[in-house]
Amino acid sequence: MDSIKYLIGKTKDTVKSEGITSLAKKTKKYIFNGMKGEKQHYKDILFINGCTLPHPSRYRVNHQIEQLESNGMCCDQVFYEKLSLEKEKYYNAFVFFRCPITDTVKEFIEKAKINNKTVIYDIDDLVFDKEYTKTIKYLKSMSKDELNLYYDGVKRMGDTLKMCDIATTTTPVLAKELGKYVKEVYVNRNVVSERMCMFSLDAVKKVKKEKDKVVLGYLSGSITHNPDFELILPSIKKMMDKHEEVYLKVVGILDIPKDLDKYKERIITAPFTDWENLPELIASLDINLAPIEESLFNEAKSENKWTEAALVKVPTIASDVGAFKIIKNGIDGVLVKNTEKDWFDKLEKLVTDTEYREKIGNAAFDRAMKEYVSTYSGYKYTEFIKSKMPKTIAFILPTTNISGGVNVVIKHCNILRNNGYNAFIINMDKVDNDIVNNDGEIHVISKYKTKIYCHVDNMVATLWSTLYFAKGYPRVSKVSYLVQNFETNFINYGSYIKQTANSTYSMENVEYLTISKWCEDWLIKDFNRKVKYAPNGIKLEQFPVTKRKFDGKIRILIEGNSADYYKNVDESFKIVEKLDKSKYEIKYLSYQGEPKKWYYVDEFLHKVPYDEVGKIYNSADILIKSSILESFSYPPLEMMATGGIAVVAPNEGNIEYLRDNENCLLYEQGNIEDAVKKIEMIQKDEKLRNKIIEGGLKTAKSREWKKIEKEIVDLYE
Repeated sequence: MDSIKYLIGKTKDTVKSEGITSLAKKTKKYIFNGMKGEKQHYKDILFINGCTLPHPSRYRVNHQIEQLESNGMCCDQVFYEKLSLEKEKYYNAFVFFRCPITDTVKEFIEKAKINNKTVIYDIDDLVFDKEYTKTIKYLKSMSKDELNLYYDGVKRMGDTLKMCDIATTTTPVLAKELGKYVKEVYVNRNVVSERMCMFSLDAVKKVKKEKDKVVLGYLSGSITHNPDFELILPSIKKMMDKHEEVYLKVVGILDIPKDLDKYKERIITAPFTDWENLPELIASLDINLAPIEESLFNEAKSENKWTEAALVKVPTIASDVGAFKIIKNGIDGVLVKNTEKDWFDKLEKLVTDTEYREKIGNAAFDRAMKEYVSTYSGYKYTEFIKSKMPKTIAFILPTTNISGGVNVVIKHCNILRNNGYNAFIINMDKVDNDIVNNDGEIHVISKYKTKIYCHVDNMVATLWSTLYFAKGYPRVSKVSYLVQNFETNFINYGSYIKQTANSTYSMENVEYLTISKWCEDWLIKDFNRKVKYAPNGIKLEQFPVTKRKFDGKIRILIEGNSADYYKNVDESFKIVEKLDKSKYEIKYLSYQGEPKKWYYVDEFLHKVPYDEVGKIYNSADILIKSSILESFSYPPLEMMATGGIAVVAPNEGNIEYLRDNENCLLYEQGNIEDAVKKIEMIQKDEKLRNKIIEGGLKTAKSREWKKIEKEIVDLYE
């Protein structure tokens, strides 16, 4: 409640001194400036990196994040061993890159799916099933322990993959194989980052090549690529025999064949280098060699070697295998069959024709800069990710303290979640404890503790003070206002807050929703608003029927906050004052206020969890409800559902479903004697009791949530 008082005070001061327009602007600024002590961020996507190798992680995590953020999405990344279950709460989608299964990963994915959050597996190699990796020749050189450890990692990656419904990958061949494990696969080819472009452009300017040399480059990457080099060894040897100007530069791990010993003066070796230095190293080459053996494993690999060379205008000659088929032969690269003759003939043309080399290098550069840079290539990938994410509905509450209005929001969240939506609560208070009940778990995000950046499809205000937050939030498709009462009536005359609250009922670009016929009527009549209505409901399992005997002390239940004048609890206890206490037992249920000194109470029930409220109603025979003002009054309906009887003062918020002498007994507001008379009638007239109980049960059944669930979902479409 302190946060609400603070909010009201700040709002009042701003409106009084600067007006409503200024209030809206300040609210928008407040959203992104946040408050001191914020630690959490709520974003669109979290990448969980399961790979220890820097090169794949950079391409499939950093670069894809750059693609998404260049198209308006907010992302984070975490190494899988540092993943905590808490993080599931703060993102709408998750991409697991080469991530092996762990207990945490398994539980995390299960939890994300319960909340309808998108879970994607991303992988850039056929390393998720032993059937593929067993073809790697280098594995034969591993010890038994090394091999077992390797295959354990492969299996665990496959286990995580199978938990996901969607996969993203680098090539069509890899996508085809992944399709055997998941329902849908999307190809998002490897692209380079803005910084890679920057370093590449600098390298082109900086590197000056020796005109009397033609340097062939083989960037092996790892020792597993030795068999690939053996494909071109005869052609390289023949080329170096025939052309003395030809040099060979080998970068990375490669066992230099003894056949090349006599050319050692023309062989340059370089170790692995940081990616920032790689463009300069590649730029020193005249021709980039990319041989690759024909195998399913190799065909699934990406065209990174072509891309990285293209950025520094170096032409690539590659095996016509797998992803290298993206090369336009003779235009922006050279494709060869894996024969000695084809490799030699096409390589020699590149070696001897400087103009040809430059033409291909420039064409490759132009294409790479247009199609293979993160900033320019991420739109389709972003749209795919968006298309797989469920609609996100965020309800804004001033507090999550239990009340009828809060309970409605919680139930709507549960219904939306059960119908495939990602629904959560933004709490303007400091509390961020998730709400757990028999229907499941609802995530609660505290605005005090969390900076919210994620896209929201529908942000739903639930009180006048929360509408300004929704209106000021920039990444929202639609703003709705779930009106559950006429808040203007709760504010004293002469207060600027009264005007501010009232202004929220005539906002532009807001969709008005309600669960109260009364609210629907005045929104249309007094404010000319278009309103979407869905009836309020009840979970009957929570309020089981109990047959009352009415043969001993009659148990009377009074419900409501004694501190709220509109709940009019005092009148209920004035009615009790007139009753013969020897015939009645008085129970008082309140979520907030406590009994006043003059109240006659046999049992006080304070802050009872909502899941247990049904037991309270079952323990009483009659409910007295005297509220002056309510948009929709739940207690009479809840009492009816248990087979009890409600004695109620009619108001605009309860006459929607109350029918005197049919499902309840209505008494005239303020007429204590009338209420006493109705209670005594119940005690004496069994026929009347049975009639009202039967009518009440019928009304409650008609309001069962299951019967009106579609109408609730339609509210937020």
